[in-house]
Amino acid sequence: MTSRAALVDYDAGNLLSVARAIRHLGIEADLADTPGAVATADRLVLPGVGAFASCMDGLAKRGLVDAVRRYAESARPFLGICVGMQMLFDGSDEFGSNPGLGLIPGWVRAIPARDPDGRTRKIPHVGWNGLKPANGGAGWTDGLLAGVSPGDNVYFVHSFAAAPEKDSDRLAECDYEGARIVAAVRRGNLWGVQFHPEKSGSSGLRILENFLRS
Repeated sequence: MTSRAALVDYDAGNLLSVARAIRHLGIEADLADTPGAVATADRLVLPGVGAFASCMDGLAKRGLVDAVRRYAESARPFLGICVGMQMLFDGSDEFGSNPGLGLIPGWVRAIPARDPDGRTRKIPHVGWNGLKPANGGAGWTDGLLAGVSPGDNVYFVHSFAAAPEKDSDRLAECDYEGARIVAAVRRGNLWGVQFHPEKSGSSGLRILENFLRS
């Protein structure tokens, strides 16, 4: 396992809670708020909560957009959490059409307000939900979800969800009142989770530990 990880610091609301969870595992959690700090990281975590456009703007104001993209191209391990996962995609419909980092083909769209039977679906999706392997996805017998069993619960808070263009980029899903929610993705060295591992008990800590061992 690595002895330290870097978290992209652009004032994301879940930054410190993710750092505390990593430190709980005995790993140093450095805050990377400059392009140089991002460039020299061994493992990089991109947190994020709130609105997609605001998070991208926060990265841009600190000059970190290109630095994060270059890091992703380096083949070193990279994990996006919640909106941090959504930012890996081409863009989002939240409050207009907003470009993302463009690292995984696909778009972030609103969770439909009605279920398949036309009933109103409660938005946002808040609370615990069970993970399951994604249809046509990469599987999870090793890697980020090693040791996590189908049905294990993790904690979600979101109104928008990523829709990867390629099923092979899907790692895990959950069902939310009939909506198929992409819960985790992988493309090469890039991992992303829509849920909050730092708030997901032992399963969340296992996922973070797996990333730190990747």
